[in-house]
Amino acid sequence: MTSIETAVGLGSLITVCGLIVAGLATMSAHLAAVDTAGAAARSHAIGQEFVPARGAVHVTEDDGWVTATATVPAPLGERRHAAVFPVERP
Repeated sequence: MTSIETAVGLGSLITVCGLIVAGLATMSAHLAAVDTAGAAARSHAIGQEFVPARGAVHVTEDDGWVTATATVPAPLGERRHAAVFPVERP
């Protein structure tokens, strides 16, 4: 009987560890989305082109404000973040 209990216990432990790793990777992707959105908004605000290392960026400009939305893939779903900067071009 202990072998069945051990198998179930180990399976549960492996599942929980996998979910923890996936959660950490998803939080890392969220931080990457925050950084990418900020860098893209700053680059567009000063007139430079920005190419993200990972994911995609959508940039819009409205009334002197630049809004960049970055989408980065993650194990537990895509992470999305937006950043807003004022336009600094002369």
